[in-house]
Amino acid sequence: MTEVRMTILEAIARKQAIRARYNGGEVILAPHLMYERHGDLFIGALNLGKTWRDDAERQLGQFKLRGLGDVALAGETFEPLPSFEAVPPRADDTLVFAI
Repeated sequence: MTEVRMTILEAIARKQAIRARYNGGEVILAPHLMYERHGDLFIGALNLGKTWRDDAERQLGQFKLRGLGDVALAGETFEPLPSFEAVPPRADDTLVFAI
């Protein structure tokens, strides 16, 4: 878990996408923040492989770190969502790191 966490922290700091296995499929994510909820780590990330009707509807998904496998830097950078605020989704979440 430590290696996954360090890779994701590096991705957030450098605004680099990651590749990972999640729910049996491969995803490419643009992680914007990491936070803790009830002792578990999560990331708020844009799924770059998801088809959006338009740019205005793009939003961060929430991904539990324990559910991510084979995490690696994807080798591409990303621009944060214009509406992004470095605030965890719930008031009782604890921010660990953000862009």
